[in-house]
Order: sequence, then C-alpha cells, then structure tokens
Amino acid sequence: MHADEIDPQARAAVERQDRFPMPHNRLGLKLLRLATRPAMWLQNRNPPSVGATVDRTIPGPAGDLDVRLYLPDADGRFPTIVFFHGGGFVLGSIATHDRLCRHLTRESGCAVLSVGYRLAPEHPFPSAVEDAYAAVEWAAANPGAIRGTGDVAVAGDSAGGTLAAVAALMAAERDGPEIAYQALLYPGVGVERDQPSVREHAGIVLDEADLEWFRECYYANEIHERNPYADPTNAGDVSGVAPATVVTAGFDPLRDGGRAYAEQLVRDGVPTRYENYEDMVHGFVTLRGVDRAREAIADVAGDLADGLEGD
Repeated sequence: MHADEIDPQARAAVERQDRFPMPHNRLGLKLLRLATRPAMWLQNRNPPSVGATVDRTIPGPAGDLDVRLYLPDADGRFPTIVFFHGGGFVLGSIATHDRLCRHLTRESGCAVLSVGYRLAPEHPFPSAVEDAYAAVEWAAANPGAIRGTGDVAVAGDSAGGTLAAVAALMAAERDGPEIAYQALLYPGVGVERDQPSVREHAGIVLDEADLEWFRECYYANEIHERNPYADPTNAGDVSGVAPATVVTAGFDPLRDGGRAYAEQLVRDGVPTRYENYEDMVHGFVTLRGVDRAREAIADVAGDLADGLEGD
C-alpha cells in the first residue's frame, strides 16, 4: 500500500489539521494542550443537533469525573453508550470528541455518556482505567440519572478504544455490570514496534516518536505494559467479554494490533465484526468532510444499537 492510495477526502482533512501543532515529544505538554484548541474549535463548528446535552459530574475513584450526556431527540428512556475519547491517554477531552458523540447519538438512537477520565503523565496507568470502569459501573447503577434503560455498551476511539476493551474485560472478570456490546475504533492494543503497520505507516498522523512518547507518559513502570488491564491482548482468555465491533484503518500504525485483538476475540468465541477501512488513516472517524468516516460511524452505531437491543 502506498500513501497516494489514501482516500482524497481523508488526505485533505489530515493536511488541514497539519496546519496546527500536532502531538510531539519535543513540545511541553501544557503547550501541546493549548495548541490543539484552535483545531478543536474548527472541528466542532456547527455541531450536529441532538435532543439535549447535559454536563455534570459523577463519582470517580479519586474525585468527581466530568461527563457529558447526549440524548436523542425523542421521549422516553434510552440504552446508554459509555464513550471514551482518544488522545494517547495524554491528550483529548470531552470537547475534542463532541461531534463524534453527537453523530453516535443521532445514528444509534441511544444516549451517549462521554467520560472525562484522568490523563497522563499527571495520572499514569491505571488512573484512566479506574475512571473508565467506575463510569461504566455508575451508568449501569444509575439509569434514572441519565434517562437510561439500564442497558449499557462501551465505545471509544484510539486510547479510548483501549479503555472500552479493558472495561469490558474487567466487567467480565469481576462479575461487574453487564455490558451488552463494545465498539473499538482503531484501539491502541497489541501494538509492537516491529509490526508491518508501524514500519510502513508511522509518520501518517502518528509517527514512532509520538507512539513512544505516549507510552512513556502513560506507563510509570515498564511492568505495567504487560498488564491485561493496560492492554487486553495480554489476557490469556477473553471469552467472557461482550460482543464486539473492531474497526481499523489501513494506513494506521495501530492497524495490526487492532486486527490481532479482533482475531483473539474470535478465537475465544466472542461474536466479533472486524472491519478494516483500507484507505483510511488513524483518527479518521473524527475527521470532518470524509464520507467514509460518516459511513463507519453509522455502521458502528448500528452495531451498538443492535447489541443493546439484544439482536
């Protein structure tokens, strides 16, 4: 595969983003977070409408967590998708993924609860994992507070996809909340430095320095990298986890790791739909003006809705 095979709309969207500073280990973290704000503002202009949004806090393991609830434009109660944003566990926020959560709400007919988990390096592993699981437990136990039916799924992109997968694994292993479905969008799982996807596509959106920087920020100790709750591909058996959709992108350094986890789910008997968007790049579902991104969101939202309905 050659870079000139990237979808033209995705290529143009990435080039527009490149006008703003991107994550890199040579920049100070505070500067990085400030530098992404202009791009975030442009990304979220004219957001898709939903029935309502509610910003609030919920109890977390180390203090309150910020969440944003997205409700469909309808009456009644709704199944709930607990969503975790991407950003390498270091960047990203509820605000950066506002547009995606709105689309998920509209396309699925479900409520979406977007979680502002603690970020590294101020809060290294397992802080984000603990927050993610606490949010799932809270959503399942408090449906009345979110106009929920009590039915819960998890979803996330990139680092957030990892958190969704880990939350599903924790729920299965700890006899926790029943998770109806998990949707993992180009999750950061099973990534190895010598994988073909890393060798061939590092430098498209993410380069090897970025991957290493995120790793160094997230893990205070190398031993944590082998923890199944850091990366579920470290688990010997994932047979009890929720049915899954795993989405990867052909020009993403994380592609091979995501595919490996989809294969692991299938081997362990978990109903799994795997879809690789060959002409897409890392982060593509959050890119504006990309038709294939909207198609992927609609497909994933449909899978989540079906899973929450028990189909």
